[in-house]
Amino acid sequence: MAEFRLRAVSAQGKKIKTEFEATSKKEAKNRVEKLSRKNGFKVKSIDEKKTFKYKVQRGAKEPVTGEQEAYSKEEVERALVKLDYKVISIKKKWFNWKGGVPQQEVVTFIRLCADLLNQQLSFDEILELLHEDTQNKRMREVISTIQKDLKDGKEGDEVYGKHEDVFGEFASYMLSVASTSGNMAQVFESTAKFMERDAEFKKNLRRSLLMPSITVLATIGVILFYVGYIFPATAELFVEMNIELPPMTAATLELSYWLQSNWIILTLSFITPIAAAWYYLFQVPEGQLWRDKHIINVPVIGDLMHKTSIEIFSRVFYTLYSGSGQNIEVIKVAAEACRNKYMEKQIKEVAIKMMLKEGAGLIESLEATGVFTDTAISRFKLGAESGALKENANQLAQYYETQTTYKMDTLVDMISLGVNIFICIALIAITIVSAESALIQPKTGM
Repeated sequence: MAEFRLRAVSAQGKKIKTEFEATSKKEAKNRVEKLSRKNGFKVKSIDEKKTFKYKVQRGAKEPVTGEQEAYSKEEVERALVKLDYKVISIKKKWFNWKGGVPQQEVVTFIRLCADLLNQQLSFDEILELLHEDTQNKRMREVISTIQKDLKDGKEGDEVYGKHEDVFGEFASYMLSVASTSGNMAQVFESTAKFMERDAEFKKNLRRSLLMPSITVLATIGVILFYVGYIFPATAELFVEMNIELPPMTAATLELSYWLQSNWIILTLSFITPIAAAWYYLFQVPEGQLWRDKHIINVPVIGDLMHKTSIEIFSRVFYTLYSGSGQNIEVIKVAAEACRNKYMEKQIKEVAIKMMLKEGAGLIESLEATGVFTDTAISRFKLGAESGALKENANQLAQYYETQTTYKMDTLVDMISLGVNIFICIALIAITIVSAESALIQPKTGM
């Protein structure tokens, strides 16, 4: 978020100067206008904090350059002059892209916080250590901002909410909960575990789907290039010599001519449905809901993703569940974190609705959603009956973690085997056609 400074004069003539944050200059102006109408002060200026590049010199020493954030060029100049520097130049930095933060960097930050909290270090000390050791420029700035906001006494949701673009919505919420919870180390530990599992799942999913897809597409591309360009150059020589082509060679040449004549239509008919399906399933809310509703029924990978979502729900539930009352907010947050839009919808619209409007129990409400496995329901039911619901949720999460890890490895092996078989068949087909062409004998005698 960008930082702004408001200068104003109250109705009583007193000067007002305050700093605040907003996502854009437009939002900052809208907020100030609302406050101005409500409190009756007159706005003098709304300044946005910018980055300035400076070049200064002290005495006979070599000039040095640096960067400084400030609300104006004059502020930077006054600060440098106070430090006995001779200002050579100060220019506004027009392109101030600070880079992104890789997910692994965020996972490492949360994991180190959890480990150091378990070692009884204060959170302020931990932030200081991580700020010194972090190499990523954007992450260093985020840690510095968190330190400043915590020292200023800001609430957890305000401290971490502004960094949703770095931590993600769920992690930002969990870290804000940690700052006000009685067991900060446990919340950080659970958040780190969730982030690690999420990163591992995405990596394995890419490994199981992305690379094989690229390999298959590359193989298809090689085949099309061979059939459409290389093969005709050889086969047409025999045609010009009036040599009768063998069946497979003739069929392949016909296919080559057809591909050359219709390649634009074929390309569009291949790309358009894929692009449309991707947009609908990943960008349109209704499409995301349809995708997540039906993906759990897909053999192998559907079961894997379904149980992973239940694992995440159980892990978040275990972390936040207090053991008293209905914990509606806990169930809501766990549903939003489970990474399945259909499960989230069912939990919110069926389970939570039953609990609030009909006074139904947790187990009955979760069972009514129809998105939990019999194993999950039985574990929750056992936990509710024995008074160990929180512990049983953790056991369920660990059980599904072990099971999904094993199934993911099996899935990767199955897909790799399928890709290898496909490549093998493609190579055999090319070899047979090439061998048949090589055995063609020219006619002798006239």
